Amino acid sequence: MGSRPAIARGAWCAPGAEEATADRVRIGCLGAARIAPAALVKPAAAADDAEATAVAARDPGRARAFAAKHGIPVVHDSYDALLADPDVDAIYNPLPNGLHALWTIKALDAGKHVLCEKPFTANAAEAEQVAAAAERTGLVVMEAFHWRYHPLAARMVEIVQGGELGPVKYIETWMCFPLFKRGDIRWQLDLAGGALMDAGCYAVHMLRTLAGDEPEVAAAEARLRAPGVDRVMRADVRFADGRTGRINTPMWGTTVLKMAARVEGERGVLKVFNPVAPQYFHRMSVTVDGRKRRERVPGRSTYSYQLAAFTGAVLRGEPILTGPDDSIATMRVIDDCYRAAGMEVRQPTA
Repeated sequence: MGSRPAIARGAWCAPGAEEATADRVRIGCLGAARIAPAALVKPAAAADDAEATAVAARDPGRARAFAAKHGIPVVHDSYDALLADPDVDAIYNPLPNGLHALWTIKALDAGKHVLCEKPFTANAAEAEQVAAAAERTGLVVMEAFHWRYHPLAARMVEIVQGGELGPVKYIETWMCFPLFKRGDIRWQLDLAGGALMDAGCYAVHMLRTLAGDEPEVAAAEARLRAPGVDRVMRADVRFADGRTGRINTPMWGTTVLKMAARVEGERGVLKVFNPVAPQYFHRMSVTVDGRKRRERVPGRSTYSYQLAAFTGAVLRGEPILTGPDDSIATMRVIDDCYRAAGMEVRQPTA
């Protein structure tokens, strides 16, 4: 995607971003989503180089209530008005999955950088369209896989790819939590919902990250919540070098709560519990040649690291780990899982 500085695998810099001279990124929030306080408002309040400055929602009353509760100074009466605000430098996009690409591209065309919630888009084709818009505009687009920016994620990658476990044979990841509310938007097919899209994208991203390579989906099995909407998805994958793996993602199944990763090598095994929100609690054990040790990696909220990475990219051209190329690769795996399970690939919201 264009001429860029040499950076680590999986990282990305916005062309021209290093020329930014401002000392703060003013961020507008598209919608009053439940995740916005944790992912944007709180970390921005604690940061020196970020400010949650504006919000817009389909329901203006909800936007006003959200702004009053969280101290956001500006409320716009539409998404388009927010994008047109000259005092907004960047957009946080936590809209439903099927609207991510549409409004991310609109934000880029309006001259705004974008931090987009996961999953990046409804499908891989849309992810490629967003990547093309990012290339065309030279603006930062970053997918909000916050887990990847915590020091625990870096330590996991170091152990697996550093050779301590010996040649890796098998990688398995889990992202399982219950979602029993029938009317939740994450169960709506027309909003590109489903277990794989919401929870499972974490499992896919963790597996790809730990492998350091792209998997081929060998087989997948889904259980449905409604026609076309998966409540459970399991997929077996393989890599060109012979490694195998599995992705597990129930949101309504027998596994109630499990967020974990397991990597088996010829010499040992890595086990991690809760790599998604390790600031609350996590466990990591490494067993090599029969000797087991436990490690704990301290750190702040994953969302604070994520926002710091985003503002660093916008203000100083610093590399990010979840740029458009990484997002395309994740969405390709998700699409392939749906196909392997005999289901339709998710589509954007009309």
